[in-house]
Amino acid sequence: MTPEQYVQDKAARSGSSFYYAFLFLPPPRRAAITAFYAFCREVDDIVDDAIDPGVAATKLAWWRGEAQAAFAGRPSHPVTRALMPHTQAYDIRREHLEAVIEGCEMDLQQSRYLDFTGLSRYCHLVAGVVGEVASGIFGRSQVQTIAYAHRLGLAMQLTNIVRDVGDDARRGRIYLPIDELQRFEVKAHELLQRQAPWGYSERFTALMRFQAERAHRTYDEALALLPEADRSAQRPGLMMANIYRTLLREIEADGFQVLHQRTSLTPIRKLWIAARTYWQAR
Repeated sequence: MTPEQYVQDKAARSGSSFYYAFLFLPPPRRAAITAFYAFCREVDDIVDDAIDPGVAATKLAWWRGEAQAAFAGRPSHPVTRALMPHTQAYDIRREHLEAVIEGCEMDLQQSRYLDFTGLSRYCHLVAGVVGEVASGIFGRSQVQTIAYAHRLGLAMQLTNIVRDVGDDARRGRIYLPIDELQRFEVKAHELLQRQAPWGYSERFTALMRFQAERAHRTYDEALALLPEADRSAQRPGLMMANIYRTLLREIEADGFQVLHQRTSLTPIRKLWIAARTYWQAR
């Protein structure tokens, strides 16, 4: 299996909404974003699948060393071998990869965030930086597009947090800020238990509605930052935004039933949203 086949398989098997947006890119840009996305999946899966935090930390340290070696001209993993030919053309830098690794390391070091400021730092590393790299691969001519990409990355990460409350609780993690739990009188143990009588209370629904409203507001802020000159080039990001926002609306319509299930859109629906966005942005 070639490095290019490896990253393509990694992206396709993930079932991510990102994959459907990649399909609309010309081959060189599609190859670059697929390789970068495969890198993000590799390091993120280390944490999500971790049984022993020490082993996961060692694996992330290996990836940090691999990033350094790759940018010194010595890539050894199929992902970095597939990615390195594209780094110069799309301004993908070592510090971008190291930021994503740092964000994953945060997942090993803490499972709670005191406030939204602390959570925002985490979101910057695992989503904002990813958005910045992706926007460069998609094509940008305006500096302001970077700010748009960071804001859009935050909005999508906030959507992930809403969707994954139950899955995260199963791993002992709570990404909803502690001060906001306190404001809505929702206890951490209620989330961790993921069941009645506490689970789907009016307090929980109010808390989740607050989270969803912030995510929607962040999408609006991101879209307002996108320069018209880059709108066409950034269509893949707009596709992802529309897929994620549709998912968020599905969760809202279902009454935030996120403790016992993980809401998702079907592949055909994701593809339809991506295609519709593509043609609307032409």
